[in-house]
Amino acid sequence: MGAVSRTAEETNRRMLRARDAMDRAYAQPLDVPALARIAHVSPAHFARTFRATFGETPHRYLQRRRVERAMFLLRESDRSVTDICYEVGFGSTGTFSRTFRDIVGRAPRTYRKETTAVNVPTCFTKAWTRPSA
Repeated sequence: MGAVSRTAEETNRRMLRARDAMDRAYAQPLDVPALARIAHVSPAHFARTFRATFGETPHRYLQRRRVERAMFLLRESDRSVTDICYEVGFGSTGTFSRTFRDIVGRAPRTYRKETTAVNVPTCFTKAWTRPSA
């Protein structure tokens, strides 16, 4: 197994620093130039290297992170979809709904209905699904 070069190790650290910043401040307006400054590289180099390192663009990573947080809020709170949209950092409900659907496979309201139905106590589920004699 080959050792990672010092340059590659430093590049990975820089990309991880930027990704950690996205994880912490996902609801803030983060763009490639701001993330590149965190990683101490040019915006073009950052965008290329981030994608090569993590397999997706910085923008897509940030969107996915926001949608993951929205999924949690949709499951665990009764706040409106609009409130959740803005809380996780989206600028419009249309963009939020489209991005959510692209990543999750269904609309935010549909996701909430389906996951709420899943959170039923086991004893009820067994009673409802028990075959009749």
